[in-house]
Order: sequence, then structure tokens, then C-alpha cells
Amino acid sequence: MPLDHYVTLGRSGLRVSPFALGAMTFGEDPGGAGCSVEESQRILARYLELGGNFVDTANFYTNGHSERILGDYFAARPGLRDRVVLASKFFGNMHPGDPNGGGAGRRSIVAQLEESLRRLQTDHVDLYWLHNWDRHTPIEETMQALDDLVRSGKVRYLGFSNVPAWVTAQAQTMASLRGWTPLVALQVEYSLLARTVEGEIAPLALDQGLALTPWSPLKNGFLSGKYQRGAQVADSARTAFVGGPTEEEYAVIDVVGEVADELGSTAAAVSLAWLRGRPGTVVPIVGARRLDHLEGNLAGLDVALEEEQVARLDSVSLPTLDYPAPMHGALRAMLQFAGATVDGEPSEVYPPLLQSDVRY
Repeated sequence: MPLDHYVTLGRSGLRVSPFALGAMTFGEDPGGAGCSVEESQRILARYLELGGNFVDTANFYTNGHSERILGDYFAARPGLRDRVVLASKFFGNMHPGDPNGGGAGRRSIVAQLEESLRRLQTDHVDLYWLHNWDRHTPIEETMQALDDLVRSGKVRYLGFSNVPAWVTAQAQTMASLRGWTPLVALQVEYSLLARTVEGEIAPLALDQGLALTPWSPLKNGFLSGKYQRGAQVADSARTAFVGGPTEEEYAVIDVVGEVADELGSTAAAVSLAWLRGRPGTVVPIVGARRLDHLEGNLAGLDVALEEEQVARLDSVSLPTLDYPAPMHGALRAMLQFAGATVDGEPSEVYPPLLQSDVRY
């Protein structure tokens, strides 16, 4: 599947590449996790050259430098901006000491968008994400303010990131009842090493026709292939901040490596291919600090996992989900059907509730 084999983003007419390019690493920062302007431009150019059209950033990535790099790049290439789905996020406070400098209140949303548009040198963003839940602002204020921005033409589509499922459901229902612009996608942490999204958020997305755009699909690089038992990782700027994998995570990494060897591929490509195969529309966000990182990640578009390989990856990475998710598996069938068969599910075949029953 090439990058120009586009998918529609959730229940919308917005067509995007199967992998989005994450620009969080664009611009050097004190922590050393970013990359130079020149390398950022090389990564962006290669992604676009291969047919990619979905670029994701945020107002506070590298303290605004990420947005400025994107703005300068597109401004220097007339006509290119209109062929790209450009997404940014609001919430992060860019003005320390100003209580209204961030968050999701009307005043701050409008101000943050205007600042992002200036840095991006554009008159609109195609997708605007709420980056986190603002528990101090009524969700109806946030949704109405965002609807107003859509109606003004400065925003085209809306999404949430890192927001609880119940808040997202409330916002989506409110938008439907009041005729406001609905959400089309949710940006969430999701990978073979982070599957708790499957408890509440992924089922909500599937029900509402919302696309999932996973961030950190390689879990801080743990699934990139660089991390192996007993080996020293030299090429990882994040290791100093996040440490190394746990024993439980190495168990998953081992199986990913086995599947990669079977396919003559890489751990990163296998991990990304597994994500693409999850239910609904799933568009992973791939980031890179070097051009070869990008090209290695894009190999995930060429991997076709066999059913047995998917089953092995599913089994070794099964998440422990919070209540009430465990109540919705085998125990639900036993309590509800009481020995009868409903929709092809005879309750007597279900064993006592096990972790292996945790699915959505």
C-alpha cells in the first residue's frame, strides 16, 4: 500500500495517507529529541514525494519551531500547501504566567489558533485537535468555539487527543444535538505496548465512525528493533528520559522480532502493520529524527501479516483493561445467555473469565 492509497478520515470526506507524518521532532530542542531545520525539510520532502499528504504538528512542539518550519517550507513552494492536510493542536500554554495562555476556553482557543496560523503562514488548518482535556472549561464552550472557527473557514475538521471516552462521547452527542461540527478523529497512544485504549476509547471510535490516529506507535522506539535483550542502545535520544523496556515489554518485543524475521522485514514495519489492521480506520502517526527513520517506518505499508502472526502478536500483547471491560467478555455471555445460544455465542463454551477474553 503506497502513501497515495488514501483513506477517508473517519466519517468525513477528508482523504489522507495511510500514515501521517508527525512533526513533533521538527526543530532542535534542549532535550536533543528534535532535528535540524535541514533534516526536517528532507524528511518532509521525502514524505510528500512518496505521495504522503497528512502532516501533524502542535502549537508547542519544539516551542513553536515545528510550526514555523512547516510554514516556511510551504510558503517557499507556492501551491503545495493546498495539496496537504495540515493538522495542528491547541491546549499547551505558550505564555508562562498567563492563565488564559492555554487550555480549551473560547478566548484561549481563538488566540492559540491565530498564533498557529501565523507560524504556519496559512489562513486555515485542515484538522484542529484539542490536545488534552481541559477539566476547568465546560465541554460545550469548547465545542461551540470550535464550531464557530469551522464556520469562519479557519478550521476545516475537528478532533480530540488524550481525552477520556466519556468526555468525547458527551462532546460528540452535544455536537449532534445542537448542529455543531462533529469530531472526525481521535489521536491516542496506541501500539503493541500500549493497548489500554481498547477498553473505552477504541470501541467509542468504532461506534461513532471516528478514525484513530495513534501517536507513539513504536512506543518510544521500543518497537523499532533497536531494543534487544542484553544490548546497549546507543541511537536513542529518548532513552535518558523514558528508560528501557520492562520484562513484560521485552516479551512483546521478542515476538515482534520473530515475526519480522519470518517476513524478512523489520520490527518497526511489523508493529506499524499490526496497527493498520486494527478495527475501523487507523492512521498511525510516524515520526522521524532522520530521513532513514522515516523510510524504515514507511516499510510498514508493505507488510502483510498472516492470521497466525496477528494472533501471536495479539496474544503476547493482551492489555489489562480497567473495570467494567472484563465484565463484557465471557462472564457477560454466561450471565446473559444462561446456557442458550444467541447470535452464534453459546454460553456453555465460555470458560471462567480469563485475561485472554479481554477484547473489544
